[in-house]
Amino acid sequence: MRRALITGGQQGIGLGIAQALHGAGWQVALAAELSPEAAVVQSALAGMPGATYHRHDLTDLASIPALLDAVGPVTTLISNAGVPAMVRGDLLDMKPDSFDRCIDVNLRGAFFLAQDCARRMRDLPPDPYRSICFITSVSATMVSPDRAEYCISKAGAAMMAQAFAARLAPENIGVFDIRPGIIETPMTAPVRDRYDSRIADGLVPARRWGNPADIAQVILPLARGDFAFATGAVIPVDGGLSIHRL
Repeated sequence: MRRALITGGQQGIGLGIAQALHGAGWQVALAAELSPEAAVVQSALAGMPGATYHRHDLTDLASIPALLDAVGPVTTLISNAGVPAMVRGDLLDMKPDSFDRCIDVNLRGAFFLAQDCARRMRDLPPDPYRSICFITSVSATMVSPDRAEYCISKAGAAMMAQAFAARLAPENIGVFDIRPGIIETPMTAPVRDRYDSRIADGLVPARRWGNPADIAQVILPLARGDFAFATGAVIPVDGGLSIHRL
């Protein structure tokens, strides 16, 4: 049985991935810190019959075993949940609480959830294929000084993906680093006006916003095991944004 756990799966990129996996036959479990009664959660579940929702705070490491026990054996972990900088601004004015929040959720919480999930994956049979996909960001290597704490957390997450890939390759558990570019989600909604004209002017060679389905189309073959020998691969999904240009 193929079962996917998607953190932050109630909206945005996570929901797009969850819908694609659900449509391809995975059992889907969503995890986020929102109340199960939240409208966005109920809307997500309504579109995926049989999917489950589990309230989970990534910063609460002690609750990880209970989450995984409730979900059941996970063959596919999509480590997607993340938070942005609390305030965009001069990095010389950054506050510790914004830095700590990005690190605690995007890196520390993601690491220890993946760690426990990987331990359990080792005990599962090799068929169906087992995999972990970290949804990092082009910000792992493209700096935005007005949200440096986010970039730093994503750079750490990129190395986290490499470390897990090296460790789990002998177990035939695939690990991949997916780096979205400028994707139309609730997280980017506040900066929509800022990027519309820049994208039109060529900031993104594809000259459009990305959408969650763009990410999901990449995830599906990775989760199926189509690229098993490419474990550790870094895949930008950004319309060419991260290509170095003159």
